[in-house]
Amino acid sequence: MSAADYLAPVFAQYPIEVTGAAGVWLTTRDGRRILDLYGGHAVAALGYAHPGWTQALTSQAQACNFQSNAVPMAVRSRAAERLVRFSKLPFTSVFFVNSGAEAIENALKLAFRISQRREITAIEGSFHGRTAAAGAITWGARHKWYGFPRAPFEVKFIPRRDSAAIAAHVNEDTAAVVVEPVQGVGGAFDLGREFLVALRERCDQSGALLIFDEVQCGVGRTGHPFAANLYGVTPDMITTAKALGNGFPCAALLMSARVAAALTLDSLGTTFGGGPMASAAIEAVIEAIESENLLERVRRVGAYIRNTCMVGPVRAHQGAGFLTGLRTSRPAKEVHAALLARGILAGTSADPEILRLLPPYILEEEHVDLLRDALAGIAA
Repeated sequence: MSAADYLAPVFAQYPIEVTGAAGVWLTTRDGRRILDLYGGHAVAALGYAHPGWTQALTSQAQACNFQSNAVPMAVRSRAAERLVRFSKLPFTSVFFVNSGAEAIENALKLAFRISQRREITAIEGSFHGRTAAAGAITWGARHKWYGFPRAPFEVKFIPRRDSAAIAAHVNEDTAAVVVEPVQGVGGAFDLGREFLVALRERCDQSGALLIFDEVQCGVGRTGHPFAANLYGVTPDMITTAKALGNGFPCAALLMSARVAAALTLDSLGTTFGGGPMASAAIEAVIEAIESENLLERVRRVGAYIRNTCMVGPVRAHQGAGFLTGLRTSRPAKEVHAALLARGILAGTSADPEILRLLPPYILEEEHVDLLRDALAGIAA
């Protein structure tokens, strides 16, 4: 057996082995340089070997690598304040956890507690995680991989962008509506301002809470702090992770004053969430985004991708910022493989015609030109 044979065989593997990385480039065992336009599932927001992020983690590890939430720590408090201020949204409280799925689980728990209702409404095409509650509101999970004998609550799914269907799916039994403003696994699918405004209005009418799952599209990926800023729609809670730690496992649940008022001692809990290393990583990510003006870069270079990469097999685009879907005239998996053979790593999605791009925020136009030229050389 090789060393890799001891890993659970549950992940499809790309035909490369990464041994190092710097900036937007990966280095493989056979000496190749791969342009990373996938960012480890939207995680590597600052790219690789970012000096500020690396120094922040090094300094915190030397000072104190861990203490529980029972012990006050300034780095944790600073990270919470920094995240709320970065959001530019009327949130008052942060609960730090370890993953996007855990953030969703806690958001749902609070929605049920506050509303005293029994149902959740989600959106077709959604992906919210692989735990019991998060998987229950993930489109198609029960037929593919869910694994639990039953879901913990009733779930309704609204067709994407179908504002007329909202009233029938959100009523006096609905505890919350959970929505990715820009769906990730669903194919970088932008749900749009009109649909999100209609969800907010219906939640206000019915008393349901509105939860934005910004695990993939949040923390700058749309070129704004959150997609909520982009669309001008304020939810009651936001869940976020991935880019938040630039590779260090962490996640957060941001809460409005109404939601925070329902919290009591021991109503939520976590061992590793908000640990000092995670908190230092969060601070460093936000510091880099703000001080390096990366939101503007995401908007500028994201537009450049959409304006220049309509070549070869690409016939349309969708999404926002650096959560971009390129619609292809042939199976996206074939385009993905052809790009990888040319030294570019992209991603695919649940939509077989969407090539998904989730690059680090430090990407420049010169890197997009490499993508454009590679796509131009692939048959439509």
